[in-house]
Parts: sequence; C-alpha cells; structure tokens
Amino acid sequence: MNTKSLQEVNASINTTSKTGFWKKLFAFVGPAYLVSVGYMDPGNWATDIAGGSKFGYSLLWVLLMSNLMALVLQSLSARLGLVRGLDLAQASRASYPPVVNFLNWMLAETAIAACDLAEVIGMAIGLQLLFNIPLLTGVSITVLDTLLLLVLQKHGMRKMEAFIIVLIATIGMAFVGEMFFAQPDGAALVKGFIPHIENQAALYIAIGIIGATVMPHNLYLHSSLVQTRKIERTYKGIKEAIKFNFIDTTVALNLALFVNAAILILAAAVFHKNGYNEIAEIQDAHTLLAPILGNTLAPILFAIALIAAGQSSTLTGTLSGQIVMEGYLNLRLQPWLRRLITRLIAIIPAFVTIYFYGEEKTGELLIMSQVVLSLQLGFAVIPLIHFTSDKATMKEFAIKPWLQILAWVIAIIIVSLNLNWLINNMIEWTKAAENPIVLYVTIYPLFVGAIILLAYITFSPFVQKMKHKHVLAPDGVVKDLILSGEKIYKKIAITVDFSFADAQAISHALSQGGKNAEYFLIHIVETAGARMMESDIDDMETSLDKINLEKYVSILQEKGYNIHSILGFGNPKKTIPEIVNKNGADLLVMGAHGHTGFKDILFGTTLDAVRHRVKVPVLIVGE
Repeated sequence: MNTKSLQEVNASINTTSKTGFWKKLFAFVGPAYLVSVGYMDPGNWATDIAGGSKFGYSLLWVLLMSNLMALVLQSLSARLGLVRGLDLAQASRASYPPVVNFLNWMLAETAIAACDLAEVIGMAIGLQLLFNIPLLTGVSITVLDTLLLLVLQKHGMRKMEAFIIVLIATIGMAFVGEMFFAQPDGAALVKGFIPHIENQAALYIAIGIIGATVMPHNLYLHSSLVQTRKIERTYKGIKEAIKFNFIDTTVALNLALFVNAAILILAAAVFHKNGYNEIAEIQDAHTLLAPILGNTLAPILFAIALIAAGQSSTLTGTLSGQIVMEGYLNLRLQPWLRRLITRLIAIIPAFVTIYFYGEEKTGELLIMSQVVLSLQLGFAVIPLIHFTSDKATMKEFAIKPWLQILAWVIAIIIVSLNLNWLINNMIEWTKAAENPIVLYVTIYPLFVGAIILLAYITFSPFVQKMKHKHVLAPDGVVKDLILSGEKIYKKIAITVDFSFADAQAISHALSQGGKNAEYFLIHIVETAGARMMESDIDDMETSLDKINLEKYVSILQEKGYNIHSILGFGNPKKTIPEIVNKNGADLLVMGAHGHTGFKDILFGTTLDAVRHRVKVPVLIVGE
C-alpha cells in the first residue's frame, strides 16, 4: 500500500550518500525555495504597495513579524513531513472525522483559488506592462502555463527547483536595482520596524500582509516537499534532516522578506514621500515609477519581476492543490486536469471583475484575495501545532514546550486579528445594508459555522486523545488475492493497423489461445468518408485495407489458426468496443500506437478510450 505524498517525486533525491556539511546541505536545499515563492507572489505586491504608499514605512514591522511567524510555522510543517512521512492534509485525515476533513479541504481549496487568483492577475498585469497586452487577453493567456508544470515534472524535482531559484534570483536582482533608484530614507525605514497600527485601514492592510506572507497552502506544500529527499529513518538521520531543512527554510524566507520589504520600501520612498497615498494598483505603481524616479529601467525591472513572481507561484500552487485533494479526499486527478480546474476557478472572478468593473479594480481584488488567505490560516496552523506537539506520533521529535507556546501565540495573533477585522466589517456591512436579512441568511451563518469548526479543531484534541487512523493512498489497498486458475481464452480479438506493431500484437494473441481459439482481426477505416458513410464507403483506402486484412488471414490460416477479419468504419474509440462486445470476444489484444506527449494531443489516444468501453481483459503490446 502506498501512502506517499506527491508519490511521483517522493524520496527521489538521495541525501544518504552525501558526506560533509556543505554537500549534505546542498542535497537538502530546494523545498523551502519552492515554498518561498508563495511569499513573494503578486498578491504580496498589492498589499505591500498599498501599505507603503498609504502608511509609508510604518508597516515594515508587520512584514518582519509575518516572516518570523512563517519561519516557525514552515519549520513545523517540515518537521511533520520528515518525522511522520505524512503531509499536513494526510495527517488531518488520520486525526479528524470525515466531515471535518471535507470542510477543511474546501477551505484549503478556497485558499489555493485565492492564491491562484493573485497569480492570474499578476501575470496578466506583467504581460500588459511589458507588451501592452489588454488585461483580459493576459488573463486568458495564463491558462497556457498549466503546461509548464507538466514539462518541469518530467525532468525531475531538481530541475524544477533550479527553475524556481532562477525566477527568485530574477526577482531579487530586479529589486536590488529598484532600491538603488529609489534611495529610501534610512532613519524612517528603521523606525518602521517599531510595532504600531494607525487605524482600521492599516489593520486591513496588515491582515492582508499576514495572509500574503504566511500562506496556508504553503504549510501543506512544505510538509510534502521535504519528503522528496530520501533520508535515513533513524534518530540521527531525521534529526539531521530537520536541521538542514531549517537552514534551507531560514535562508529562503529571508530572501522572501527582502523582496517584500523592498516592494513596501519602494512604495514608501517613491509614492508616499511624493504624496501618492492611494496607490493600490500595480499598474499605477509601474506607470509612476519612471516620471518620479526619472529612470526608464525601473518600470521594466518591475514588470519582469512581477512576471517571474506570478509564474513561480503558479507552479507551487498546482502542487499544493494536488496535495490537499489527495490528502483530504484520497482522490488523485491527472496533474493537467487538476491544474486546469484550479486555474479556471481563478480566472472566472478575474475575468468578471475586469469585464464589468474595469481594470482599475484589480488591485482591490488582489488585496481581497490575500485577506481571504489570512482568514484560512487558523484552519491549517492549529492542526499543524497539534500534530507536531503529539508525542504519540512524533515521539522524541515532538516540539518542546517553549516552541509550543510560541506557536500558539502566533496562532492566537492570527486568529485574533482576523476575528477583529471580520467582526468590525460585519457590523459596518449590517449598518450599510439596505436589507440586512440577506446578511443574516448568508454571511452570518457562514461566520458562525467557521467559528464552530475552528473551535472543534482547536479544542477537541485537548478534550479527547487524538485519533490516529491509518492513512490510505489514492492508489487503494492491497487485498487478498483469490486466484481462479489459468484462463483459457476461446475468442480473441486483435486490432491491426498495418504497422510494425501488428506482428507483436498477433504473436502475443496467438500465445494466449493457441490453435484451439477463434481469432478476429479488426481494422478500422478512419477516412472522412468512412466517418460519414461507414460501411457504404468504397474508396481506395477501404479497398486496400480489405486486401491487407485478407493477406493476414491467409497467412495465419495456412499456419492452422481459426481466424476471421472484420473491417470497421469511423472512430476507432467507438467502433472497436462495439465489434469486440458484439462478437463475444473474451480477450482483446492491441498494439501500442507508438507516439506519446504532444503527438497524443495531435493524433489522439485510442487505447485508454477502448479499454474503458470493453467488458473483457485488454492486453496492450508495446513496441
């Protein structure tokens, strides 16, 4: 039974053969960088620009606090994955009732969709700024990046990590240049690290910054990515892995802090200083950089960094979606389909907002997406603290009391800020609403339900001992084998296409039935005329196919086999199953089509479609 998270890359990088500190560290470097890109995605840009332009340097302390929170929580996430070999979603499924897991899954998917929304808008804005592409067109183009992850995954985890690190380096170097042009006020910058909140508007931005920095889907992602490293499952090996992953996390998140701080400082030094206090749109920030700084390179660097941030975050969002769906629901979809669904969910609100309300509303949509992320945080953070504190499963690697206290303080801060913001806004919504009954039957029940769920997740482990169900993987469970003895096939269907694959397919079929079985050679005429007229067609290809089929029949009959030919017409995915089922075959033998990847998209794949439509075993013979 396979319960591994991200099965296709689990333990794919061997760290056990590395010797020496630096070689060991290099073997572990990678997962935290994939996580860190979520801390510098376009959603962060919107909140950082809004915070810097409106409140100057005064919210820098929120960035620093958020980064410290992130460091603690991501290290707990890595610890969970390394010690238990489960990601956060799998651990939740093992501990909570199915209804709680389903609700947690919905919340996690909401967070991923909110994150993807920010990436869609960010990429579209970046394309618009660099190439003057309309925003709606840019949003549509972002569908295409669903293919990028599939390409990178084929080349292994190391190549994907290298690609992400290149994107991060691009973002970092772009903002080094921006800081050189902006020349921020050093004294005011240092003062910005003193904690204070000016008003309710600052609180809203602060919550958005926390949501943009400490992302819930990153906790799921990190607990899975650390498992891509093959480690020694001993006390020493696990302890060493925890240490190197902490170093990896510290360096990666500090780079993310630099990028976020650079964006906020840029907004404070360029916009707030010059009286532009309401800059919430990334486009406005880009437009104003050149005239204020007197430099044309600054806006170009800004746009390049934005595209790199959006693209890198897109990859990690896809992986997170796969992790939460497999972990909570035990359901595995094809990666391209999973990615496409997530991207379409994100594109719809972006498309609707731009189409009906205009491009100027995208900044508000970005900030809203980050607040949604922040509101989801408690539902991921609190289970993580419970799991890593549990001595029954973590044993000697359970976190120490001081770290438990620190983690709970972080959770209380996050939940308290969110509750404060929600309650204040719900009061305002009620006062402003023409018909508050709508709120009473929509928003208020959702709020109460979320509070009940959060209370259950928080306090149930203290009331009763946590359950530790065995986690099953989407692959299923090995059951007792009940063997019915050797199967003797009486009627065997064989598909042929007059290619090199025919000889192998026929040979394998004959070995299954010998000379006592009855064989049907099936070929489908796929011309446009055959699809329209079916058996009434009498074109050249049909005539040649009949001749070729009879050649096969003649050769095999001379060898003593009982064989017939059947010529079908139209779509082979539909016609082959009809012929097989109609003639009562008890085995179907098919040759592989000989093409993969892009050719599958161009020419289609018959094998998968056929095997799902026939009622008998299918033997597929490779090249």
